[in-house]
Amino acid sequence: MATAPPSATGAASLADAPFVRMWRGFLTGRVMVAVVLLVLQGVGQAMNQTGQSTVLLACGAYLLATLLLRVLASDTPPARGVGPQWLTSIGIDLAAIATLQLLQAGSMNYTPLLGLPILMAAVLGTLTLALGTTAAVSLLLLGWAWWLGYTGAGDDASRYLQSALTGTGYFVVTYLVHQLATRLVREQQVAQQSQIAARVQTQVSALVIQNLTDGVLVVDENDVVRLANPAGLQLLGKATLPELPFALVSEPPWQPLVLLARRTFRREEPQTADADLLHPGQSPMGLHVRTWLTATRDVAGQTQTERLCVMFLHDLREMEARLRTEKLAAMGRMSAAVAHEIRNPLAAIVQANALLEEDLTDPAQKRLAHMVQQNADRLARIAEEVLDIARVQHQISHAPASTVPLDETVAQIWQDWQGQEPDRRRATVTLEAPAAQVEFDPEHLRRVLVNLLDNALRYMGNEPDSLRLTTRILPTGQVHLQVWSDGAPMDKSVERHLFEPFFSSESRSSGLGLYICRELCHRHGATIGYQRLGRSTARGDIGGNAFTVAFRRTTRPSESATLFDTFVV
Repeated sequence: MATAPPSATGAASLADAPFVRMWRGFLTGRVMVAVVLLVLQGVGQAMNQTGQSTVLLACGAYLLATLLLRVLASDTPPARGVGPQWLTSIGIDLAAIATLQLLQAGSMNYTPLLGLPILMAAVLGTLTLALGTTAAVSLLLLGWAWWLGYTGAGDDASRYLQSALTGTGYFVVTYLVHQLATRLVREQQVAQQSQIAARVQTQVSALVIQNLTDGVLVVDENDVVRLANPAGLQLLGKATLPELPFALVSEPPWQPLVLLARRTFRREEPQTADADLLHPGQSPMGLHVRTWLTATRDVAGQTQTERLCVMFLHDLREMEARLRTEKLAAMGRMSAAVAHEIRNPLAAIVQANALLEEDLTDPAQKRLAHMVQQNADRLARIAEEVLDIARVQHQISHAPASTVPLDETVAQIWQDWQGQEPDRRRATVTLEAPAAQVEFDPEHLRRVLVNLLDNALRYMGNEPDSLRLTTRILPTGQVHLQVWSDGAPMDKSVERHLFEPFFSSESRSSGLGLYICRELCHRHGATIGYQRLGRSTARGDIGGNAFTVAFRRTTRPSESATLFDTFVV
């Protein structure tokens, strides 16, 4: 036999709306019963002109007690368990009804009112409290039967039998009502858990959809877009993003999507197609579209729920760029293997050419030998560049970290790099971290900074402030190194793959520079990232490309830099 409705949160579960309404209903019902008792007693005494003032006083006291509890009681029921918290409700009810029954001189029977505290205990309390209340009521009934027999009124056997039957009925009603309340608690807990799970799932789905790089549109059977993520709205190709909900048929360029959605509803199965959205004055937007239905018809031909068509939009240009990236990566792996095999015969060619050149006297033949040497050196550099990625991985895993003064090291690297082409390599250098010590190998830092400066030099303008090199310490204590140039904005498909190996927007580049920079930064606990940032210059506010290295915070003292961990490029 259960002792209480199962509840994971104890009394807190009773604060749920159904039980709160029941609690308030019981309190209001007690007040109404007290008012009716007082009115009936007053009218009866006025009509019969009897002087039972004690009964009227008992009814008035009961009404006052119920009003006080109704006004002063909290919005939540008291704790379920047996305790003094129930004396102000169940206890007062039992005492008041027993008093009225005892003081009543006529044939008035107040025992049916004992069902009110029994129901309250069965619904809002534990089974122990409910059975205890019922047992107390049964004892009161038996006591009343004894009292009537003691005063010599009526048949004792019939009174005891009636009291026993009434008590038995109360026990049955108590158990059944408590079981119903227990089931209500259990079902409410399941409903609450389901609601919480549904809300969490809705939030997760919304976050996933909002952050998908692929577009998502949810279309109903009337060609109205109910839901859409930012990527989906962008891929529709309209200059101003539409507000949800909107009709797909409102724009002629979206007609291919309308036809695909209608075909999905008609055939009741997923569809896949390529569509071109032709907006006036714009280049065609090529999309790869996949559709799914949220519900299908059952065997009886009835629709289970409202059917919606979910459309997944993929930019064909992005898919092609990803495919090119994969191909370049595969070609890079193959090139590394080929370069490794080329090195040995290439070394033999260089050595043989050098030996041959020692015996040559004809200027024409010497020029030919010099051409062989130049092209062999070029092939050697290409092979070393391709193999550099493997060498970097090995050296990164074996390089010990050291602490270097950032501004001093950056100034030296800048002077060495700028001294190679003073007329062309001009920049605004701002070093604002003189006391910063960062954990980075100096040769690795040189490799990262030179690579970023070379990239900026390739795309920046010809103005003196087209290139900026800065160091700074943020209020949080983080140390940053940034290379900014006023180059043109990068295409989104290029920006997503900046730090991938063998990816480059130029045919002459191996696509390893930024990847090696990222690996070196990760080795020393730093991060590198790209942003499109604006800067105030003499020409006004200019947008540019910024590569920022965020160093790991360190309290290590300055150490002498090691020269055993260097790269050969």
